[in-house]
Amino acid sequence: MSDLRVWRITATKNLKLETGTSTLDEVTRQLPEGYYSTFRTFAGGKRVLGLSGHLRRLYQHVSAPEVNETDMRRQLRVLLEPHQPHDARVRAVMTRQGQVYLAIALLVALPPEIYENGVRVETTSLQREHPRLKSTSFIGRSDSERKHIAQEGIFEALLVKEEEILEGMTSNFFYIARRDGSRPHVGTARDAILLGITRETVIAIAQERGLEVKYQPLRLDQLLAIDEAFITSSSRGIVPVVRIDNITIGQGTPGSLTQKLMAAYDEYVLQKAEEI
Repeated sequence: MSDLRVWRITATKNLKLETGTSTLDEVTRQLPEGYYSTFRTFAGGKRVLGLSGHLRRLYQHVSAPEVNETDMRRQLRVLLEPHQPHDARVRAVMTRQGQVYLAIALLVALPPEIYENGVRVETTSLQREHPRLKSTSFIGRSDSERKHIAQEGIFEALLVKEEEILEGMTSNFFYIARRDGSRPHVGTARDAILLGITRETVIAIAQERGLEVKYQPLRLDQLLAIDEAFITSSSRGIVPVVRIDNITIGQGTPGSLTQKLMAAYDEYVLQKAEEI
């Protein structure tokens, strides 16, 4: 039995829906097209890192939403209460007509070995139609790729355009290079990608720690020249990448700078996650 619950949110009440589905993606495919944002809670379901940014992403493209941000927060608090003191994974959907849906499931944390050992990813030519928009239509278009990587035991797919790695299918992509004798720098694409909330946080953390951030996508022919790589998302934080396609990154284990950024991110979350 799935613990996933779905509601249509209005200014006055929450209408529970029976979807017969067990995953956030399955739920999203059943809803009218629109925009979405996915995040996890912290502090036993009472805080979210960058919640204001997640809501801004939803509301900026819809002129007449049925629920304002204040009511959205209030309803979210109410719906999360039964899950407490456990944390949850939340997907908020805003249709193009302004209808609002919330899907909530208990958070299933990634196994510690994912962060300790790193993950394998692959590249794909799959593209977002509108990279700046987190559109629900992309979930349907990427369904075959999602099934493929799940069957192959691959953690994530990286979107490649003109031989450049732009971002992950459900994440943002970063790399660390220092083999040319210069100071190590963190690289990530800036154009033609979804500007993730966690991405912004990681960039700020890296800069606070004196790391240069270069907004340059990594070319496929540069994979052997980088030392570390990782992906970021709101639900998973920073996940080290140790293999891309058939190429081992660095020593094949999470790099030292990636580990330091992971620790700094965890500390940042404890301090900065905002009350719902």
